[in-house]
Order: sequence, then C-alpha cells, then structure tokens
Amino acid sequence: MSFETDGQTEDTTIFGLDRPKRYKVLMHNDDYTTMEFVIEVLMTVFRKSEAESVRLMHKIHLENYAVCGVYTQEIAETKVEQTIELARENGFPLRCTMEEE
Repeated sequence: MSFETDGQTEDTTIFGLDRPKRYKVLMHNDDYTTMEFVIEVLMTVFRKSEAESVRLMHKIHLENYAVCGVYTQEIAETKVEQTIELARENGFPLRCTMEEE
C-alpha cells in the first residue's frame, strides 16, 4: 500500500511486515559457453520465451551480462544454483550471480 505526502509516494507495510528484499540474477558472458546453451538455460531455468531468451543472449554477448530476472533471495539463489549446475553438467564455465536490487 502507498500513500502520498507532499507530492512524494511512500511505501507502507501491510500488517507491520516489510517487503522482502529483491535480488537481480545476472548471467555473464564468456568465450566458451555456446549461445544455444544460454538460450536453453534462459528458457528452462528462467521460463523466458524463445524470443526473449534470444534477446537476452544477445545482450549478454554484447554487454557482457544481462539481468535474467528479479526475485526474492531464496528464489534468486535457487536460479543461480540451477544455472551453474546445468552449465557444469554440460561442460560450460557459465557464470551466474545475484545482487541486491
């Protein structure tokens, strides 16, 4: 819930609970992981469409990283772990990290 005071919007808590912190999950470019594998991970782990996965893969390739999603801490940690595990199982050094939003 939010309300406006003096032209500024302030977030309030519901029932005295703070909103959980959110974390960005980042996938990083490397010279070994194939573009096809990155697309596959984006579609399976991050539930992106094929078109969105291709767009993100190009962004990772051109800008050295891209935000794959924003989640609560536990979900972000799980996405990072799943991505790294899949990469290692397939022989890729793909790097995936998270940072507070």
